[in-house]
Amino acid sequence: MNTQPFPAVPGSRMEEVSSAITLSDMEIFVFPSLLYPLVLANLMSPLIWKWREDPWFANFPKLTPYRRILRLKQYIMDHYAFNLDLETWGLTTQAREMARFAPHLAPETIAKSNALFGYEGDQFYFDLDIRRHFGLDKYTRDTIPYWKTETVEAMDAFRHKPGHEQGAGECVSLSTLYAAALYILCGIPLEDIFLIATPLHSQNFIDVHEGILTNNRRLVTKAMWFNGTVLSTKARRALEHEQLTIVAHSTGWVHTVYLEAGIDHTAYARFQKKLRAFLQTPVTSEILFNFLRQSPARQSCFQIEHACCGKRRWIPAERAYAFENSCSFKVSDATREKLLAEMDEDDFFAEPLADRIPLNKFDDFFKQGHIDLEKEEDRRALGREFNCYHTGACEIIEELRAFCRLEPRWPDAGQPKRFTAGPRIELAAGLSREEILAALESQRAANPTADLAFYAFRDLARTDPRPFLKAAIERSPVCIEEARAMDLPMIVACLREMTDESIYDSTRAAQPDEVWNARRGDGFEKAVALAAILHAKKPAVAFTIRAAGETATLVFDGQSYPFRTKKKLELDLAWPMEER
Repeated sequence: MNTQPFPAVPGSRMEEVSSAITLSDMEIFVFPSLLYPLVLANLMSPLIWKWREDPWFANFPKLTPYRRILRLKQYIMDHYAFNLDLETWGLTTQAREMARFAPHLAPETIAKSNALFGYEGDQFYFDLDIRRHFGLDKYTRDTIPYWKTETVEAMDAFRHKPGHEQGAGECVSLSTLYAAALYILCGIPLEDIFLIATPLHSQNFIDVHEGILTNNRRLVTKAMWFNGTVLSTKARRALEHEQLTIVAHSTGWVHTVYLEAGIDHTAYARFQKKLRAFLQTPVTSEILFNFLRQSPARQSCFQIEHACCGKRRWIPAERAYAFENSCSFKVSDATREKLLAEMDEDDFFAEPLADRIPLNKFDDFFKQGHIDLEKEEDRRALGREFNCYHTGACEIIEELRAFCRLEPRWPDAGQPKRFTAGPRIELAAGLSREEILAALESQRAANPTADLAFYAFRDLARTDPRPFLKAAIERSPVCIEEARAMDLPMIVACLREMTDESIYDSTRAAQPDEVWNARRGDGFEKAVALAAILHAKKPAVAFTIRAAGETATLVFDGQSYPFRTKKKLELDLAWPMEER
């Protein structure tokens, strides 16, 4: 048994708690209680705290919070890649996972809301062919990826994988990394950070100035949201096309399919108000031009007038927008004349182009007064300016209206929630790592989120180790698949030849697929990995893993497999697990 005191996880919670260790996207969907613990695990990790020693952050105290956030973004851009390949964490099947989650959530509910179980979004995602986009089209319809959300340690461990020169992670990993780093490095209070999950994406809203959205490695400000560039168009996809499934906060969470919501209602209302304001803007000439940048099909309705050598010239709008890619000037702002001046004279026409609207006139039109696209009278006034023969004015105005004002599909929109505030995570701004560890430890007994954080943190000296073992044995498809053709001596030799170094510090431990991917691990981790591989070959065989002093030993089918360990764990684990 574990000689360290820990609360035993009851059987009714074993699936949820063990999922805090593997943290796959589908597990977080079924158990939204898992999303925020990963933020806390990253807050407790020494790795992000080490970033503060980097010269890149040397002058942070002198910067405004906004400038700190921008510098943090560049650090993440330089050190982490976005990774969502199928090989990293392996494959599973819909049937297997549906059966696993059936006691917790109805299969039809999962299928309607989760991208891995049939959900494909609206028409945009059908057109994209989401399974082909992710490379799943070569497998049966039942096959789905076991996308696991990475801790910062697992993200950094990508450096040890062939073909990777830096850390990496998928969208949930990056969003939770950002949330922890915003607190540690930028001094952003946790109360001002909201985690947003949709069926196909995860990002954060930061309540700073007008608001900032994280989007994988990048940041999106309100000005960027409406600039119409390719990057901004991609950043808009999730909120434009998907339901907000989960909103997680230091006070709790709200989920689209669960009636009870533990998030503080005042905090949630503030989030809604701030995000709504972020996602809408008054229409101006610049916003109109930005809209056209995002909508190439509408550019053919417009032309731009330009004075060249004292003569009036006209150019199709699409040519001017295309030229933006080769210079630093824009059609939409005060640099328009400089952009046009750099273009070749033979791009222009000597006479106005028939059936095209002159864009220049909108500079004066919007100076005459504010236009509110929510008002019918203002829409008619603007519509009179859109005298294009290619399309109806009302179509352009409705598309422009959608560009300027987005109303998210809130988790509580279709099903009103019962907001019952539970215990919140209490971490004041400016705490040290040691103070955070102590504060979360003191909150564990009364706050399930704080307790789950230690499981996501992987500290086997502070947790019941059985959920760790359950996750390792049941959810390690990569090492099992790659060892399938190996005989037993080859498997043991492969593990022994790996670098004897854990990606986790102290009494924290890596899962088998993390060991296999990084080609390194402590002896205890190697013993667990060997157990997962052998159990897959002989699932009826009981086994034990014992860690004592400097040795971790797997006893399987009458054979002992010892490994040297530095974890200083005192554990005696058995499979099948005993219920408590």
